[in-house]
Amino acid sequence: MLKITDQYFWNVVFILFYIGLVVMAGIILSTEARMTYAELTLLDLTIVSLASFRFTRLFVYDAMTKFFREQFWDVKLVRTKVMLVKPVTGPRRTLADLMSCPWCFGVWATSFILFFYLLTPHAYFPILILALSSIATMLQIFANMIGWKGEQLKKETEESI
Repeated sequence: MLKITDQYFWNVVFILFYIGLVVMAGIILSTEARMTYAELTLLDLTIVSLASFRFTRLFVYDAMTKFFREQFWDVKLVRTKVMLVKPVTGPRRTLADLMSCPWCFGVWATSFILFFYLLTPHAYFPILILALSSIATMLQIFANMIGWKGEQLKKETEESI
């Protein structure tokens, strides 16, 4: 019988892997960065934050990347339906947990975005696209929260004419 602690091994492996990546990124950035941490402005931090938010949302929630998330799940046949379930244990369980947790994946996403933002000017354009896309996402979420719907506006416009 599996205990909850059986999965701890793989969680620790992935934490150590992440720490190793951060250390290597620090070493690379110490000699190859286009800008230092001290040179980051509030605008830079805002762009990186917004891009990280959108990148996280893209991989944790969006339908477009569902095919990627599903690679870490198991297929289970229940009666006549096929269902996806998280593996019970192992590295795929850790990856499934990572890909379904915005807080967990957000740390990895922010590290990735910040590394490339600091490393090369070629990363600025795709990161800016992600940042602007996150603003558009937030505006859409806000519009949905206040109940604004395009169809309602269209009907009201037609009725007033």
